[in-house]
Amino acid sequence: MPAVDKLLLEEALQDSPQTRSLLSVFEEDAGTLTVYTNQLLQAMQRVYGAQNEMCLATRQLSKQLLAYEKQNFALGKGDEEVISTLHYFAKVVDELNALHTELAKQLADAMVLPVIQFREKDLTEISTLKDLFGLASNDHDLAMARYSRLSKKKENEKAKAEVGKEVAAARRKQHLSSLQYYCALNALQYRKRMAMLEPMIGFAHGQISFFKKGAEVFSRSMDNFLSSGADMVQSIQVELEAEAEKMRMSQQELLSVDESVYTPDLDVAAPEINRNLIQKAGYLNLRNKTGLVSTSWERLYFFTQGGNLLCQPRGAVAGGLIQDLDNCSVMAVDCEDRRYCFQITAPNGKSGIILQAESRKENEEWICTINNISRQIYLTEDPEAVAIRLNQTALQAVTPITSLGKKQESSGPSQNPTNSELENDKTVPAAAAAAPEAEELIAPGTPIQFDIVLPATEFLDQNRGGRRTNPFGESEDDTFPEAEDSLLQQMFVVRFLGSMAVKTDGSVEVIYEAMRQVLAARAIHNIFRTTESHLMVTSQALRLIDPQTQVSRANFELTSVTQFTAHQENKRLFGFVTRVPESTGEDSLSTYIFESNLDGEKICYAINLGKEIIEAQKARDLLSGC
Repeated sequence: MPAVDKLLLEEALQDSPQTRSLLSVFEEDAGTLTVYTNQLLQAMQRVYGAQNEMCLATRQLSKQLLAYEKQNFALGKGDEEVISTLHYFAKVVDELNALHTELAKQLADAMVLPVIQFREKDLTEISTLKDLFGLASNDHDLAMARYSRLSKKKENEKAKAEVGKEVAAARRKQHLSSLQYYCALNALQYRKRMAMLEPMIGFAHGQISFFKKGAEVFSRSMDNFLSSGADMVQSIQVELEAEAEKMRMSQQELLSVDESVYTPDLDVAAPEINRNLIQKAGYLNLRNKTGLVSTSWERLYFFTQGGNLLCQPRGAVAGGLIQDLDNCSVMAVDCEDRRYCFQITAPNGKSGIILQAESRKENEEWICTINNISRQIYLTEDPEAVAIRLNQTALQAVTPITSLGKKQESSGPSQNPTNSELENDKTVPAAAAAAPEAEELIAPGTPIQFDIVLPATEFLDQNRGGRRTNPFGESEDDTFPEAEDSLLQQMFVVRFLGSMAVKTDGSVEVIYEAMRQVLAARAIHNIFRTTESHLMVTSQALRLIDPQTQVSRANFELTSVTQFTAHQENKRLFGFVTRVPESTGEDSLSTYIFESNLDGEKICYAINLGKEIIEAQKARDLLSGC
């Protein structure tokens, strides 16, 4: 070891400035050593704290590895191999935790404790001796000052002896403290080197012991286990990369779609609408009443299931029933200055829910879907085919068929009678062998009225100058028969679809043709809004009543109703023909088409019953007159 600088003990009594100057160097060195020792102790305590934290962390890690098996993973299928691997790792971590605990104890005993002892014993001793040396030096200086002030003229042997003794005692005390102080400073030079090396030797021994025991734990069997685990991870990584590539390609394909996927109402003029849907799902805004007049709108996810409309908020596990769609009605409505709103009404006529779609296409597809479901098409064997057939039937009536030849071509060869059949059937008239042409039933270009007012009569009145019917359905002379005096009173919930003037009322074919043209016109012009009314059938008249105000919208005398029938396929559709005399001497013929919540045959039965009552009353009046 190199030589160590020392303070000469022989010069302690003399206490020369040179000695004091050398002493200040030793004191500065001791102060620097104290600061460094505190910093070194903090670093070693940090290492010890980290090792303690490693013990706690490995213990917690082992518990968490064992807890994987107890987790209720919703997608935990096929984790058996992972669970067994984690159990083995938990066992290994427990063994490592024991090694870490032993290492932490060694670090505390062999690294941290020696530094603490050096600081508390040696450095604290130096500081104490320094203070004692300073006090002794001050006492010696005071004694020498009193001794120096002794008078030479009035020498007092007794005072001189006392001051001399005081000086001797102070000098002896200073000499003793300086010798102790110098010895401690000299010894500190050796203890300093020991204090720096001993803790690190203990740290190294602890780490070596830890690594040796760790090597015993990680034996050859552990190497094989780690190798198989690495192979498992590698195979999972290969699957992940393949799946990531597949998802990347799918992402590029999905992002290359047209801008219409992101922009609502991109094609407002002519969106492509699928009218044959029997199922639909998507987000809609639901109108909720928050007070007497205030409302709020909530964006929710809606979907159809069978004949039900369900709603599922975000985060919910399943949807809840909102509306039963069987026999319900749906129509577009204006609501709070919002676009694309529609209302679903229950079969009993009570106001239902109001929803808002995000685009015109979504709005019309929802209305078409609910209309298809309300007809209970979903209960048929092939609901999509039925929906397509019904919508095609409406779309085929874009323009009236003007010749029997075209009608026969569209019907197909199987519906055309052969020449031999016509020749053999001599007793069947020619008119009965073929259905009447469309232009014989309804004049081409006849306007269609979609409002609740009496459109056909109003149209004829404007051209003939005859008497007009009040558009609100109220009579000008208040001559309506009272419903209470009628033998028959039946109420039905209906929706007015349209009316138009016709040329004949000889058969129900004119009603079928009117239904075809009205539905076609609504489909072509995207008219889905309908007006709901209550149809009261009495033994005198048919009355359309506003369900809210109870005001009569229209009145039809039963004697003027010449034909009435329900649709052959869609039983909810029905219509009737009225014959009303005009002031010109001619009769105006009009047909009215409605959709009901119930079977249209029931309404036709009620009308037929009313007409039978009228005939019975006429027969009774004739008998009483005779």
